[in-house]
Amino acid sequence: MNVNNPSKSYGEITGPVVMIGFGSIGRGFLPLLERHFKYDKDRLVVLDPVENQKHLLDERGIKFLKVGLTEANYEEVLTPLLKNGPGQGFCVNLSVDVCSLDVMKLSRKLGAFYIDTVVEPWTGFYFDTSKSNSARSNYALRETLLAEKKNNSGGITAVSCCGANPGMVSWFVKQALVDIAVDKNIPFDLPQTREQWASLMKDTGVKGIHIAERDTQRAKHPKPANRFVNTWSIEGFVSEGLQPAELGWGTHEKHLPPTGKRHETGCQAAIYLTQPGANTRIRSWCPTLGAQYGRLVTHNESISIADYFTVGAKDRPDFRPTCHYAYHPCNDAILSLEEMFGKAGEKQKELHILEENEILDGIDELGVLLYGHHKNAYWYGSQLSIEETRKLAPYQNATALQVTSAVAAGMAWALENPNQGIVEADEMDFRRCLHFQKPYLGPVNGYYTDWTPLQGRPGMFAENIDREDPWQFHNVLVTT
Repeated sequence: MNVNNPSKSYGEITGPVVMIGFGSIGRGFLPLLERHFKYDKDRLVVLDPVENQKHLLDERGIKFLKVGLTEANYEEVLTPLLKNGPGQGFCVNLSVDVCSLDVMKLSRKLGAFYIDTVVEPWTGFYFDTSKSNSARSNYALRETLLAEKKNNSGGITAVSCCGANPGMVSWFVKQALVDIAVDKNIPFDLPQTREQWASLMKDTGVKGIHIAERDTQRAKHPKPANRFVNTWSIEGFVSEGLQPAELGWGTHEKHLPPTGKRHETGCQAAIYLTQPGANTRIRSWCPTLGAQYGRLVTHNESISIADYFTVGAKDRPDFRPTCHYAYHPCNDAILSLEEMFGKAGEKQKELHILEENEILDGIDELGVLLYGHHKNAYWYGSQLSIEETRKLAPYQNATALQVTSAVAAGMAWALENPNQGIVEADEMDFRRCLHFQKPYLGPVNGYYTDWTPLQGRPGMFAENIDREDPWQFHNVLVTT
């Protein structure tokens, strides 16, 4: 597919298009929207509480509303925009501090498609000291989505959590699982249901999944003190980084972590740790640089993937994989985290997202590491460089393009499947979605590795490790 061909259409949006948020992801998504979707430009509107990079909209003649959505005003603001003229509109929610569920419900009520990249709450949720750690988790947020899905099934399609991760990585898991099954000569038909996918994962011997990411993009200028630098939304990263660390909890696990807690209600697919995810280190592996320390930042996919691939009763499963994020952000972000946690979690006042012209080189290597099977571990994912990103699409770095291209793929799938109700990325056709997205992902490859979290251990100092099963989370978690 020639991604530079603006006539390549992913589908037509017959009603108004409302984009909430014009930060790094919103700006990066704009050229993909223009390139791949047919829509009425006069009914496209962008909402954001700040006017950063507004000239990109002005030069295109796109309407901009300087407004921050709140629980008090979102219905009043969005209703006339989503009801502007005939056809089915599309609400593209790329914001922070705007409740995804409330906006999703309103969009569906008004007959408009909907997509977001995270189950986001209203402002204040992440730092509400009156809530328990369990109540302010991604697990709890996802449970609100599942309740809405159960109570209001069917209807116009609304895609929840469809960025790079969560989102794209769920499609990678299925492709990686197919690769492993083929390499193991397991006879199978491509699964068509959740139960069939879960059984295939069990049959391949996969024990768990790391969403294993290494961002090596380097800034041209070093990070100064008292500035948080990152390659994507700092508000989003800090919010999720200060939530409790969370992970899908597999049936092979024998050791509940010392700070590990189980949820009292819900799907029972995950646990949480009573410590912030961005300050929780874990051992993982990515192809280019090999073994690494990642951060156990909570993400929706850690829970949804574990839940989706469960075999048997949710509270007493026969099989469930462990699943969690293992994130090594860019080096400037690592320094920013150390600085922030050194001040007891106080966020720096100056925040800066690296734009494409500020980056010297590097890639965002984002994939899934399926481990514990007959060939030990298999990483499958995108190895997108900043150099290739510049050729593919403007206004974004490699990290952002992995997100924005997933949003475009999710929208295309929704337009082809208009009456699926509320769906998560795990439930979508992974082949169709990757068909839309792959041209924007750089090299997409799979790698087997003999690395385990016991490699080189114990070294100079005694460690409490489980030698019988290298892939216990007990061995993955860094405690010393």
